[in-house]
Amino acid sequence: MSAAVLDSFPQTLAEKIERAVQVRTGGRIRGLQVRVCDGGIVITGRVATYYTKQLVTHAAMDACDELLVTNEVEVG
Repeated sequence: MSAAVLDSFPQTLAEKIERAVQVRTGGRIRGLQVRVCDGGIVITGRVATYYTKQLVTHAAMDACDELLVTNEVEVG
C-alpha cells in the first residue's frame, strides 16, 4: 500500500464517522470534530441533550468497528 493511501486513511475514517454522526443525530451537533488517534477516535462538539450524546457514541462505534471511541461532546 502506498504512503499516500496510508496518510489518507485517518481523514477518510474521520469523514465517515462525521457523516454517520450527522445522520444519526439529525444534524443536532454543533462544532463536530472527529480526530483519529493511535488506535482510537476522539469526538468533540456540543449537543442539547444526553440522549443526543449517546447517539453520537453509537453512531461512531457503528462506523469504526473495533476502535476505542472517546466521546468528549459537551451537553448544554
